[in-house]
Amino acid sequence: MLFSRMFMPTMKEIPKEAEVVSHRLMLKAGYIRRLSSGIYTWLPLGLKSVRKVENIIREEMNKKGAQEILMPLVQPKELWVESKRWDKYGKELLRFVDRNERELCLAPTHEEVVTDLVRREVRSYKDLPLNLYQIQTKFRDEIRPRFGVMRGREFTMKDAYSFDVDEEGAEKSYMAMFDAYTNIFKRCGLLFRAVEADTGPIGGNFSHEFMVLAETGEDIIISCDTCDYAANLEKAESAPVRKAPSTKKGVFRRVETPGMRRVDEVSSFLNTPVDRLLKTIVYNTDKGIIGVLVKGDREINETKLRNLLGLEYLDLADSVTIEETTGGPLGFTGPVGLGIPLYADRDVEFMEDFVVGGNEKDVHLVDVNPGDFSVRGYFDLKFAREGDLCPRCNGRLVSTKGIEVGHIFKLGLKYSVALNAKFLDKEGKERYIVMGCYGIGVGRTVAAAIEQGHDENGIILPMAVAPFEVDVLPVNSSHQESMELANRIYNELLERGIDAAMDDRDERPGVKFKDCDLIGIPLRVTIGEKNLKEGLAEIKLRREKDSIKVKKEEIVERVVDYVKRFK
Repeated sequence: MLFSRMFMPTMKEIPKEAEVVSHRLMLKAGYIRRLSSGIYTWLPLGLKSVRKVENIIREEMNKKGAQEILMPLVQPKELWVESKRWDKYGKELLRFVDRNERELCLAPTHEEVVTDLVRREVRSYKDLPLNLYQIQTKFRDEIRPRFGVMRGREFTMKDAYSFDVDEEGAEKSYMAMFDAYTNIFKRCGLLFRAVEADTGPIGGNFSHEFMVLAETGEDIIISCDTCDYAANLEKAESAPVRKAPSTKKGVFRRVETPGMRRVDEVSSFLNTPVDRLLKTIVYNTDKGIIGVLVKGDREINETKLRNLLGLEYLDLADSVTIEETTGGPLGFTGPVGLGIPLYADRDVEFMEDFVVGGNEKDVHLVDVNPGDFSVRGYFDLKFAREGDLCPRCNGRLVSTKGIEVGHIFKLGLKYSVALNAKFLDKEGKERYIVMGCYGIGVGRTVAAAIEQGHDENGIILPMAVAPFEVDVLPVNSSHQESMELANRIYNELLERGIDAAMDDRDERPGVKFKDCDLIGIPLRVTIGEKNLKEGLAEIKLRREKDSIKVKKEEIVERVVDYVKRFK
């Protein structure tokens, strides 16, 4: 592609809403343009990168025996009612009515549609295993779209679905996709890590997220400094510091704590460490009012709480409910004598002589022990954090930042039971199909690569996903000898299968160099009059500071070698 023919509208003034690096640079470099909130047009440069990611995905999926299909973006309400997700999915599901008064939605995901397809077509165990995938538009009506294409409302996803006769087969399909995803992100040139994750609204019983490591990432990865344990913040566990539980009971006493509601206030007032305080948090749920106990220096992980109790609704109780339930105002709630179901974090079992709310205004209880109140059990209910003990070994947990680009799930029978997707086994008996689900955010992968690779001059993309692999840049486009050499090199690179561009514009050298760096082309061949007199040209890698001089006859071979090495 010649720069003079390229639609590359770069920006100087970046909109204020562009908060993260990838959003700013994708706008500035002419990769995307905003149409509406969370909705973007992909311009030629950005779309070239997207297509390269898609091609890598297709190749690796096909290697694992997956077959590509294309399902509709518009889906009927009836399927979502069958799966019981029409009301549960929430406001992100964009619902509408067509001219025939039929209720429909724009697909945020395709589990219902693909399960419906398979239940109609698969009859026998001989038709399984099966893995179907697509690269398709999704729409989720995010309440606050942000970060450009990282969290938009309309986006492109690769989603795949596996169908097996039993759990053993489903495990093989899952690991095949784990391997495929590993290969995909390696080929994209990304530094990433696979971490254990919560299944969220998709459902299922096990999942991994693939996280691109980046300091600007919005997700927290908790991992062990000794073993290979890693999980996202919602899923991460930590081992309790185990010791013999206290046998004390009934030694607590009542103390006045006037106006002391917050943990830090009580800690300071009583001269007691924060981790010697116990918080009692009251929730409204679809199963009634409950209380959750956690140490004063920790926070409750509501995802773990929802999963533990199978909750569909969970919300903090308001001050009126708290006073009606506990007898005391907000800020003074404690477990002693509290007549609601209590669930405690695992650490609480090993606490001793701690402080709790007294369930009356301006009162706390000190020297309380676990024997002074009843709980339904001790569970992992807190957010893990750096420095905690690893749940798998004797190591310590560390925290890093990442960007989720892929997520794989073991769905089990969730959708096959809901939509009655069955097959006949070898004995002629009907059995439910065991499913898996596997997604990759395609545009998000490009944005994550930019978050991972950039500098003050612009984008630094890996060779495999950059819009072009090399930019042939004649410094002076009016210099005949320079242009002749540039054209020869450019055409030979194209013939050798190199994705090359040539900056043939009549622009100042500084403009050309800045644009090349801004749009993230990994390799630049600079042809200048001075070097040309000596039979030389320059090659520079975008990631490196200095260029090297090469004989003009060796340029093509050297470029081909660089591309093979870094792609």
